[in-house]
Amino acid sequence: MAKSRAKRAKEEKKGWRDQLAALKNVPLFLQLIWRTSPQLTLTNVVLRILQAALPTAILYVGKLIIDEVLLLLEGSGDTTFLWQMVALEFGLALASDLLSRGISLVDGLLTDLISNTTSVEIMRHAATLDLYQFEDADFYDKLERARQSTSRRSILLSQLLAQFQSLITLLVLGVSVIAFNPWLILLLVLAVLPSFIQENYFNQQKYSLTRSWTPERRELDYLRFIGASDVTAKEVKIFGLANFITDRFEELSMKYYYLNRNLSIRRAGWGAFFGGISSLTYYGAYVLIILQTINGQISVGTLTFLAGAFRRMQQGLQTILSRVATIGENALYLQDLFDFLKIRPGIADRSDAIPFPAKIKKGWVFENVSFRYPGAEKFAIEDLSFELPAGTKLALVGENGAGKTTLVKLLARLYEPTSGRILLDGRDLKEYRLAELRDNVGVIFQDFFRYQLTARENIAVGRIEELEEAARIEESAVKSLAAEVIDGLPEKYDQLLGRRFAGAMDLSGGQWQKIALARAYMRDAQLLILDEPTSALDARAEYEVFQRFTELISGKSAVLISHRFSTVRMADVILFLEFGKRLEMGSHEELIELGGRYAELFNLQARGYQ
Repeated sequence: MAKSRAKRAKEEKKGWRDQLAALKNVPLFLQLIWRTSPQLTLTNVVLRILQAALPTAILYVGKLIIDEVLLLLEGSGDTTFLWQMVALEFGLALASDLLSRGISLVDGLLTDLISNTTSVEIMRHAATLDLYQFEDADFYDKLERARQSTSRRSILLSQLLAQFQSLITLLVLGVSVIAFNPWLILLLVLAVLPSFIQENYFNQQKYSLTRSWTPERRELDYLRFIGASDVTAKEVKIFGLANFITDRFEELSMKYYYLNRNLSIRRAGWGAFFGGISSLTYYGAYVLIILQTINGQISVGTLTFLAGAFRRMQQGLQTILSRVATIGENALYLQDLFDFLKIRPGIADRSDAIPFPAKIKKGWVFENVSFRYPGAEKFAIEDLSFELPAGTKLALVGENGAGKTTLVKLLARLYEPTSGRILLDGRDLKEYRLAELRDNVGVIFQDFFRYQLTARENIAVGRIEELEEAARIEESAVKSLAAEVIDGLPEKYDQLLGRRFAGAMDLSGGQWQKIALARAYMRDAQLLILDEPTSALDARAEYEVFQRFTELISGKSAVLISHRFSTVRMADVILFLEFGKRLEMGSHEELIELGGRYAELFNLQARGYQ
């Protein structure tokens, strides 16, 4: 792990060129800000322009007040003018406070909207991507970085707006200072440049460390989850895994802590050194201003103005340069977002895609279909050919790893064949509109998801656009026998399920499976696929569920996967798969008469029930 992490860190180390390249995303981000809320964006800019001019105005009014006080001490001043300036400075101070509060308010609102907008874009885009992409570790790292950098994008938003304001302030102050003493500008650059270089260097180091540890941080999140979760609590206790999990978490987290600690110590040390240089330069400029005042070249009011202006410019320029480095760093995180949004699915509609048939006439044909998962050496499905006529109920049989689930994913076009083709009514599946195809295929997998939502919503997942169709939902529950489960819940269809939220009730495995089956009836698709969704039911209950299923979907096509042969025999045709290949195919009676592998396993299982 350490070696691979070191390799990743070397590959992902970001320098000046990478940061400059990442800045190309800033205009795209600004467009996103504007699209999110033009009104808030414009309000923010106007408020910041007004706020940016106030420091110079306040300093200059302060200069006029001091000079006027000195003139009054000499007997030649104007008290009316003095009090007018004091009132003006008071008004400017009030305006500055109001503008700051207004900017904070608008910043907060805009930040929340940007966070919501980018999160929605990530979720919407993720929904368009292929299933196999989610099963790829590198892709998942990109997704995690895009998701987890939400706070970075919020920081970048504030930094960009603050940078705009700081540049205006610096420009106004700079023009004022140059009018009195141009040499101060040179001293200013010498004061902040070394510190800027140091900050930029350590920002790059921090980003490289964070990025190279993406897989490990995912592992830490996973260990944190399984170490304290209702899902894993039973096994953690039974198998005594607490020490194993916590020790592994502690070991990995401390490795990151020490790496980060070393970097932080170095950063603090060099920061203190260059901070001292900056202070020395400031006081050198201060001495120069004092000498000019003593020599009568400038007034005491001008002394206070220049001293204050130089200090503000020094701090402002230092902030601007430091912010340039952090903007570059955060733009690298922004790169993660745009890189993810650039990923395109391999499975998509052709430009000339045709509508899905309103009613399937012939059915499906597999022609020499092979499929291999990305990065895998062996084929999950190899040279498979068979027919599934419309209205036929096909059972898939085979040992674990035979390719049954892969086959149904190919039918739903969640995967594309590596070679060969799948035909529907004589046309390649690739020719049909993808959304319509999947709308006409209902799949309930063995590892169906248990949504921490209401019973009504859990069933409506099968066709979520009909969430408000209470009669349709209740009918689906009756068909799947889930209605019996729901009738026993305190809030019936409005009962929150699971354990995550207060007031929720969890169900047994068999009860959850009846809820999941209701989704299949809710789907009402032309092809229904049940991939061992009744594994938590006993043999009798599963038989009853499948018998009911075959009766209720009369005239439709179906694919059933089950390890129980008493259930499988209800299918019209049985396809026996072994190592991704077709071994035997026929009705139950035909396969028993054949006396092959199916007959052997059927008899073994039958003896187990005797």
